[in-house]
Amino acid sequence: MKKPTAGIILAAGMSERLGRSKPLLEFRGKYLIEWALDTALNSHLESLILVLGHNAQNILQALGEKLRHPRLHIVINSEYREGQSQSLRAGLLKAICPPSGSADDGFPSVMFLLGDQPFADSKMINCLLGRFWKSEKDICVPVCQGKRGNPTIFSRVFYNQLLSIKGDIGAREIICSHPESVLYAEVDNPLCFFDIDTEEDIASLPL
Repeated sequence: MKKPTAGIILAAGMSERLGRSKPLLEFRGKYLIEWALDTALNSHLESLILVLGHNAQNILQALGEKLRHPRLHIVINSEYREGQSQSLRAGLLKAICPPSGSADDGFPSVMFLLGDQPFADSKMINCLLGRFWKSEKDICVPVCQGKRGNPTIFSRVFYNQLLSIKGDIGAREIICSHPESVLYAEVDNPLCFFDIDTEEDIASLPL
């Protein structure tokens, strides 16, 4: 059983390449982090965990009433300086161990989303979830025009490996090490993979 799936938005980084807080960049009338939140909350994800770290209090203040959404849970990663793996771990632990305190009640699968992809829409998320739920694979990775991207989905089969990741990396090594477990799901919109790391990326955003 791989349903239901929890979403984990990774947004704790220091935005070092950009030099300013990515979650609070404004785009089309909303903060960048709002695009990620709204997209995920409008999808078939059962619950959403937002992992913050750097500049967390300012981001929380900016989100305002959105924080009251009943499906949204906030995790503050105090070890965000140690890299993305710590945010991944913090979000996953929240998904595994819900308020009941029993790991058996945790989610059987999770989707990791990035907070800097404003065009990753709910339609794509739902498409990935549907294909993953119907498949026998334990990992799902979106592909567009031969390029792999995010968000990615993992079943509980890989939770222990995910929790053991160290440094400023995500789950790429696990994906590459277990090709037999990966479902590559084709998506038709290359903009879904567009992420923001630099001022040049911002300048190239479609208006």
